[in-house]
Amino acid sequence: MAANDPQTRLLEIFDSLYRRYGALNWWPADTPFEVCIGAILTQNTNWINVEKAIVNLKREGLISVQAIHEIPQERLADLIRPSGFFNVKSVRLKGFVEWFLRRHGSLDAMFAGSWQALRDELIRVPGIGPETCDSILLYAGGKPSFVVDAYTRRLFSRLGLVSDKDDYHRVRALFMGHLPPEVPLFNEYHALIVEQCKRHCRKKPSCDGCPLAPACCYATP
Repeated sequence: MAANDPQTRLLEIFDSLYRRYGALNWWPADTPFEVCIGAILTQNTNWINVEKAIVNLKREGLISVQAIHEIPQERLADLIRPSGFFNVKSVRLKGFVEWFLRRHGSLDAMFAGSWQALRDELIRVPGIGPETCDSILLYAGGKPSFVVDAYTRRLFSRLGLVSDKDDYHRVRALFMGHLPPEVPLFNEYHALIVEQCKRHCRKKPSCDGCPLAPACCYATP
């Protein structure tokens, strides 16, 4: 394989990150349905705020499909307030649950068939964008659908593998097309990207000690 082969580069980047940070065991949740809730709540906020909202839901015994379906939307919005955009997210949670009950009825049934067909269906649910959709597939369903976020675009554009103007689908295609479709790899890779960007590949890079500095055009001496 040529040294600049995308698969080689992607795996080398993974290995460098894994050696630095180790296994991160993401996504933190007790059940697959909690993953679904968290994937919706984490839109446009950070995980610390999502955790506060999930604590509120757990306190009220609301981490279940039926509970989210039955709770009044106003009460749900109040409980998830820490996640921000709580009125919008309460509508999205209720809408997701209504779609789920109408179309599938159980997580086992939802994830039983082709995950590609499920992705096409899920991404059309109002409020479920591609990142949320892929998070549900990968972390709740154990399906090999790579998750892309703003960190992914930032890091890999600085490494010269994508453009910072590339859309979600183009960036995702890099990983889907050049990595083996292995759930543990996709899971760990996404978590490592997030960790790398929190520590080093920030909007204003912090390059001292960065494990990827030798390959990065943004690296400062």
